[in-house]
Amino acid sequence: MAWRADPEAPRYPVNLLLSGRPCLVVGGGTVARQKAAGLVECGALVHVVAPDVVPEIEAMGGVTVERRPYRRGEVAAYRLAIAATDDPAVNAAVYDDGEEAGVWVNSADDPVNCAFTLPARVRQGPLLATFSTGGHSPALAVWLRRRFQSELGPEYLTLLELLDEARSAIRGAGGTSEGLDWQKALDSGMLELIREGRITQAKERLQACLSSSSD
Repeated sequence: MAWRADPEAPRYPVNLLLSGRPCLVVGGGTVARQKAAGLVECGALVHVVAPDVVPEIEAMGGVTVERRPYRRGEVAAYRLAIAATDDPAVNAAVYDDGEEAGVWVNSADDPVNCAFTLPARVRQGPLLATFSTGGHSPALAVWLRRRFQSELGPEYLTLLELLDEARSAIRGAGGTSEGLDWQKALDSGMLELIREGRITQAKERLQACLSSSSD
């Protein structure tokens, strides 16, 4: 029998780079559609296997579909897999095959058959905030995501761009961004200036904070 994780063990947070990598979704319903969409959003090459597949999956760009049952062992051809069927035996089979092949498998709403879990998330360009309850309450994770979704507006993306621009300029000039008081800059009211459309002033405040911390 494949190794099973302790559902109470702490999670190790990680951001996977899946662009161009083959990923398998076993299942063709609403949950499978959501999982496939999340993988496509990250540029993965998604293959869906299920006897019945909702039209939304078939219409999804970046997804190939086979209408058939899961074949034991086929998960080995992928870098990552998600089991999202309503059959616990199928979900467990995908997980067991993944453990044997060294492929990371998530089983939707089945933490015992998971090598990793999926947090609720809010994305604003490259800015990503996630919420996890360690499997205790996915509903709470979704509720937290909804609460913060309105908070993480486009102004945060502008803030990120200004910070990245400043960091790249410092490194391009042969300097180091380490040791500079970025937190002081972030606490200086930059975000409020951006919300008011005063981008130039926000940039000037950032430069002033960084300059004072490098003296």
